[in-house]
Amino acid sequence: MFHLAVPWYELVIRSVGIYFVLLVGLRLFGKREVGQFTIFDLVFVLLVANAVQPAMTGPDASLFGGVIIILSLLTANWTVGKLDDIPYFHNLVTPPPTVLLKDGKPLEWQMRKEGIILDEIKMAMREHGLDELSLVKLAVLESDGSISIIGKDEKTAQRRRRRVRFVRHAE
Repeated sequence: MFHLAVPWYELVIRSVGIYFVLLVGLRLFGKREVGQFTIFDLVFVLLVANAVQPAMTGPDASLFGGVIIILSLLTANWTVGKLDDIPYFHNLVTPPPTVLLKDGKPLEWQMRKEGIILDEIKMAMREHGLDELSLVKLAVLESDGSISIIGKDEKTAQRRRRRVRFVRHAE
């Protein structure tokens, strides 16, 4: 139970390595928060978690090995959180906002790139009290996965953005 099958530093290297591979993968995955995951996103995350467990533990199944892995992951996560305060690092791990609609006209190539369909922008517009594309100055997919809407007139321009869940669609 307390005897390690591999050296402690191997567990640290394995778990931190997997952490950073997943961090990069999720960064490339897109602009979605956990609350915006679809059921297939959740299944994917659960399967990845199950698949990487042996890569982190190797032949070790000890209680002490599990504690080392947890502490390594907590330390890696804390470090990334602190590094996120550095603008250069923040730009590496946080995707930039993407303009999806400008002056009432959808930017199809941006929408396709982000996996957003017009219905999702319209849903965000309704949440901001707008019902026509011509009333929208900008629709922006933010870094956190929400869609911000800026209206053309003074009244709608003052509304604050709301979180809008979106679903990626296969092309």
